[in-house]
Amino acid sequence: MSTTADASTPPAVAPPSEAPRSDARALFAVCAATLLVLMNYTAPVAVLPQTARSLGAGLTTQTWLINAITLGLSATLLVAGSLGDDFGRRRIFRSGLALLAVSTVGAAVAPDAATFVAARVVQGAASAAILAAGLGLLGHAFHTAQGRAHATARWASMLGAGIAIGPLASALLTDVGSWRWLYLVVAALAALLAAFGGRLLAESRAARAARIDVPGVLTLGAGLALLLVAVTAGRTGWLRPAVLIPAVLAVLLLAAFVAVEARGRAPMLDLALFRRPDFRLATLGAFFTGLAALGPCTVLPTLLQALVGVSALGAAGLAFLWAGASFLVSNQMRHLGTRHTPTRQLIVGFALTAVGYLSMLGYADAHSWARTVPGLLISGAGSGLLNAALARLAVASVPADRVAMGSGANNTARYVGSALGVAASITVASSLLPAGHHGGFSAHGADAVLLLGTLTAALGVVAALARRRAPARAQVA
Repeated sequence: MSTTADASTPPAVAPPSEAPRSDARALFAVCAATLLVLMNYTAPVAVLPQTARSLGAGLTTQTWLINAITLGLSATLLVAGSLGDDFGRRRIFRSGLALLAVSTVGAAVAPDAATFVAARVVQGAASAAILAAGLGLLGHAFHTAQGRAHATARWASMLGAGIAIGPLASALLTDVGSWRWLYLVVAALAALLAAFGGRLLAESRAARAARIDVPGVLTLGAGLALLLVAVTAGRTGWLRPAVLIPAVLAVLLLAAFVAVEARGRAPMLDLALFRRPDFRLATLGAFFTGLAALGPCTVLPTLLQALVGVSALGAAGLAFLWAGASFLVSNQMRHLGTRHTPTRQLIVGFALTAVGYLSMLGYADAHSWARTVPGLLISGAGSGLLNAALARLAVASVPADRVAMGSGANNTARYVGSALGVAASITVASSLLPAGHHGGFSAHGADAVLLLGTLTAALGVVAALARRRAPARAQVA
């Protein structure tokens, strides 16, 4: 497989008509794969009750039906970025698509919840390769600030489009056949992209020896898994050994991960990047985006079905409003992105998310899905701003030969936040039950989920304001 020079080396000058065409092909391939990843990621959201019944999954297991793919994503995004930098971003990108096709077939034919969860974890690892390497490929293909703003805004719009289409397509196919059908469609499309998408991309990699950070992968993956176990188990009491033991072990393993990365000769996350203010903002902003935007909105369709009586297709339609607004705003930012700093976009995005959640308070008590519509549109617009800003920061806040690592760190923070947000939202929604009721969700719990999202969005505003008010200084390598 042919390779190009290090991404930090200026590219060879191409004929004026050829360079834009090559960039457009790369943008199409990466955006198509990103759309597919997010469609698959959100597939269970609107049909979780139907999927759970088919697989015999209880309430705790339902959390894992959603979060299994997030665990696979967050545990492997960093190593996927490093592998892309080391072994070639196109190679990792295509390998991720092939693995997504195989694992998605596994999810489609899963006979029980354990098999489905295992397949979704593998899907997460495959998605990590696609997302981290894909954004790295865009960073290599587009070299000007305006070009990167255009490309990353288009990429970010695919996040919103995938989140919009996934639940709706899944609900439609469930309505006419089975929730398994969408996974077969995704597998076929992933196989096609793996076979033909590579022809649209130029290879790129970092100019240094390749090395896989095995201790880093193991400590991060195990630490995140135990952290999710603890948060998921917390819905029945936070001081039980089933919560405290995995929580303590998670803290120890994540501390070990930091120590490994600080001392390793080829870490999958270079901790020196945290000396860069924009990298810190990108990572923290992504974490709060996962907590505030992705977590509560992932659980909302299930709550609407349980508490308001909305059908799976109706819940998917409401989710489409949120994600559609996110898509439109992210896509628009490719025209306006260079006029507004990412920090300003983050502040406005988190503020809109909080306002949207507050406007939905009381929808379950009122038994009214219509009460959620304005809030879904407002918070969806906020999510679109957040996605566009974070995509720009992920590429711009790291050196040119570390764009895949920057993408991996950014998306890891986003999906760790999302996994914790989903687990915390389900825990809160199922904990605040009236006396004598066991299992299920409550209207008070639904409002508590919205308040939790509002609080985390407010923390995101604080983090972005702190960066904006910090004295300007040169980036430290």
